[in-house]
Amino acid sequence: MSWSGQMKAEERTLPSVTMKFWASMLLVAWFGVLGCVQAEFFTSIGHMTDLIYAEKDLVLSLKEYILVEEAKLSKIKSWANKMEALTSKSAADPEGYLSHPVNAYKLVKRLNTDWPALEDLVLQNSAAGTKYQAVLSADDCFGMGRSAYNEGDYYHTVLWMEQVLKQLDAGEEATTSKAQVLDYLSYAVFQLGDLHRALELTRRLLSIDPSHERAGGNLHYFERLLEEERENILLNHTEAELAPQEGIYERPVDYLPERDIYESLCRGEGVKLTPRRQKRLFCRYHHGNGTPQLLIAPFKEEDEWDSPHIVRYYDVMSDEEIERIKEIAKPKLTRATVRDPKTGILTVASYRVSKSSWLEEEDDPVVARVNLRMQHITGLTVKTAELLQVANYGMGGQYEPHFDFSRKDEQDAFKRLGTGNRVATFLNYMSDVEAGGATVFPDLGAALWPKKGTAVFWYNLLRSGEGDYRTRHAACPVLVGCKWVSNKWFHERGQEFLRPCGSTEVD
Repeated sequence: MSWSGQMKAEERTLPSVTMKFWASMLLVAWFGVLGCVQAEFFTSIGHMTDLIYAEKDLVLSLKEYILVEEAKLSKIKSWANKMEALTSKSAADPEGYLSHPVNAYKLVKRLNTDWPALEDLVLQNSAAGTKYQAVLSADDCFGMGRSAYNEGDYYHTVLWMEQVLKQLDAGEEATTSKAQVLDYLSYAVFQLGDLHRALELTRRLLSIDPSHERAGGNLHYFERLLEEERENILLNHTEAELAPQEGIYERPVDYLPERDIYESLCRGEGVKLTPRRQKRLFCRYHHGNGTPQLLIAPFKEEDEWDSPHIVRYYDVMSDEEIERIKEIAKPKLTRATVRDPKTGILTVASYRVSKSSWLEEEDDPVVARVNLRMQHITGLTVKTAELLQVANYGMGGQYEPHFDFSRKDEQDAFKRLGTGNRVATFLNYMSDVEAGGATVFPDLGAALWPKKGTAVFWYNLLRSGEGDYRTRHAACPVLVGCKWVSNKWFHERGQEFLRPCGSTEVD
C-alpha cells in the first residue's frame, strides 16, 4: 500500500510489528520442516519422529498467527463498518457533504493518516448532529496548528494551539497532551516577539513535564534573553520595561499589500457601498444595444458598482445548462493555472487554489450556446476570446487579488494568443455558496456575492486602452459550500465596440 510510506517509523503500531513477527515465525517454522524433508530425514524413523514435533510446533505457531490475524481483522472490520456508514452518507451527496470544510478536511486527513494506521485510529463521528454539521476536535486543531508551524506561520500556529488548549481545558478527551501544545505554542509566541509569554508558557510546560529536555533548554535561553533586555534598559537610563503583549499579535506583513482589506471584504466588512453611491445604481432590461435576439428576450441587468461600471445579469444560464457544463468539465478539471507575465505560459501558483478546465464549442452544443449568449449580451465577439474556463473551488479555494489584464511590464503575457489584451471579463456564477466565495475588489471596497444563474461583467481596460487598475479583484475563500463558476475573457482584437453594456463612464 503506497500510503504506508508516508508514516514515520515511530508511528507504526505494535500490532503491525506483531503481525510481521508471527508471519516471520510461521515461515521460519515451515522452512524448518521443509528443510528436514529435503535433508532425507525419511531414511531414518528416529529422525522422522522429530518431524512430528516440528509439525506440532508448526500447528501451534499457525494458531497463534490466526489469533493475531483475527484481532487485526476485528479492528479492520470495526473500521470498515464505520467507514461504510460514513461513505453511505457522503456518497449520496458528495458535493453537499464536502461543502462543509471540516468534512473535506477530515476526508483528506483520513486518506493521509488514518488509512495507513488502521490499528490505532480514533475516528471522529463527523456525521453527528444535523445533516452536514461537523466540528474540529482538539486533535484536528492540533494538526492544523502543527501544519502552520511547519510552514513557519507562527501567527496562525498561535491561534490554532490556543484553540486546542481551550478545548482541552473544557474537558475534551484527546490523544494530544497539553505538554505537546505548550511546546509548540511557547516557541511560536517567542518567534512573534513575545518573550514574556514564551517564558510563562515554558514554565507551565515544565510544571506538567519537568523532564522535558527542550523546554528546560528554552527556559534558560528565554531567561537569559530577558535579563539582557533588562540590562539594556538600565544602560539606556530608561524606566520603561518591555510590557507583555497579552496574547494579541499582529499578523506579519506579507507579499499582499491589501491583505487586511481583502480579508475584511471577504467577511462582508468594509464594503463602501454608501447611500450616495447606491442612489446611482439602477436595474433595467438589457437589449444588447439592439441585438435582435435580445429584443425578443432581454436580460435583467443590475448595477453592482458605478465606477468602474460593474453589472450583474440574471437568468443567464439555466440549471440544466449549468449541470451539463459541470458534467463535461469534471473529467477535465486540473489544478488552476495563471499566465506567467514574462513567458505567457500557463503555470500553477500558490495564490490560486482551485481546479479548472477549458471547454471548446466542439465539446458540447451547450458551450457554443452559452458563448453566443455572452456575445449577444456584451456585444463583444467571442472569436478572439479565450475558451470558456470552468472553475471549481473546494475547501479553502480562493484566488488572491490579481489583475485580469496584462500590465505595461507584462507585454508578452498574451503574445502567444495574438489577440491583444483582455478587454473585459464575463463571470458566470454556477452555484450558490453557503459562506464565503465572494468576488471582491479591494481598491473599490466592493463585494459581489455568488448567485446561481447570474453573471457579472466589467471592463478591464479604459477607452484609451490602458489597464483599469481599480479592477484588481479576488475570489474569496469558500468557507462552507461548493463554488462553481465559468468565465470568458474577451480580447481587444476584432472588437467593434468598447462600451456596449450601457456604460457611461469616462476616463
